[in-house]
Amino acid sequence: MSLVAENVSVTIDRAHLLTDVSFAAIPGRVHSLLGPNGAGKSTLLSVLAGDRVPSSGRVVLRDRPLADWPLRELARTRAVLTQEHSVTFSFRSREIVEMGRHPWARTSAEDDDDREIERAMTATDVSHLADRPVADLSGGEKARVALARVLAQRSPVLLLDEPTAALDLRHQEDVLRLARAQAAEGDAVVVVLHDLNLAAAYSDEITLLERGRVVAHGAPADVLTADRIKAVYGQPVDVIEHPRTGVPLVLPVR
Repeated sequence: MSLVAENVSVTIDRAHLLTDVSFAAIPGRVHSLLGPNGAGKSTLLSVLAGDRVPSSGRVVLRDRPLADWPLRELARTRAVLTQEHSVTFSFRSREIVEMGRHPWARTSAEDDDDREIERAMTATDVSHLADRPVADLSGGEKARVALARVLAQRSPVLLLDEPTAALDLRHQEDVLRLARAQAAEGDAVVVVLHDLNLAAAYSDEITLLERGRVVAHGAPADVLTADRIKAVYGQPVDVIEHPRTGVPLVLPVR
């Protein structure tokens, strides 16, 4: 269930949001998209999701152009967590999570709805919020309910746009542990992150973007070097090895 972008470019009103970007998400691995604000991370994720049509290039899912997938079949194959979690109506949290099961309506998988909803809500620590109106939740609680909806969808490709942005320390770690667990089950997981240390700790591969172009791609230790981070982010850093895990630790020079 590989998801591949081939030489993708996105241009809007002469602004080049992405330029000749190639990317591959492989089952069983966590792929992080990193880069400063405006680098093109969310644009690339929206192209991978099929929510934005590239100006040139193409996206292929399971050896089939994304443009050829019927919407319902696509929804059964990839699930998307966007940055925005606004809800117009007074849905309760469980009702939001139930929406993740909609692609499986009128199929044999519909029999699994209750089990998958409970599994997703337990995994994201929102079971106790099941009957709460989403409008009454904190930003972090809304983000976890939205993630539960994505997990309930049970799609083998997960596209997560800044899933840790509104979360406290423990829930940030929980979300990335979930991403790793889904990859261990064979899913392809793509996650947009700003926290370089979370990316280093949980990613199998990192793609670093700057001004719509891929600057580097590879294992965290290969991508997250002090010189490269300074060049891309404009911030001097020290990169040291974690004394227990050996993964890179990025420390801003202050």
